[in-house]
Order: sequence, then structure tokens, then C-alpha cells
Amino acid sequence: MAKSELKNQVRRLRFENGELTQQQLADRVGVTRQTIIAIEAGKYAPSLPLAFKIARTFAVPLEQVFQYQDDEHQISASDTNA
Repeated sequence: MAKSELKNQVRRLRFENGELTQQQLADRVGVTRQTIIAIEAGKYAPSLPLAFKIARTFAVPLEQVFQYQDDEHQISASDTNA
């Protein structure tokens, strides 16, 4: 069975967008700061609606915020542009 992992660029995007704090991002997407901390650390995979809210906050496609990969495949933004 393949191991899967959800990687994210939330922390990088926060700093590229005016050094947005974890609390400010949490307030904008309607979650707690602890949820943002867990997402950034890779300890929590957000729901699809939350993932889309985060992407929209940064005005980028979902694939620029979250990347799914497993032992057999890595899904990236370039793979989805068929």
C-alpha cells in the first residue's frame, strides 16, 4: 500500500502576501489559529471547502497551495493542465 502525503505552501504564501499572520489567515477563512498551525505543519489535511478558501485568500489556484503525492505518483499543477 502506498503512503500518501499532502504538502502545502501556506506558510510561504503568508509571507509573500504581506507577512499575513496565522491569526489573520485563520480569521479570513473562518478557523482557529491552531488549525492553520496544524495545516502548515502537515499534521492536518483541510476539508476541500477550507482548502479552496485558503487558495482564494491568496488568489492562487488550489494546486499552488496544496500538493498531493504518494509513493507511486506525484500530482502537481502541471499534471492537471491536460
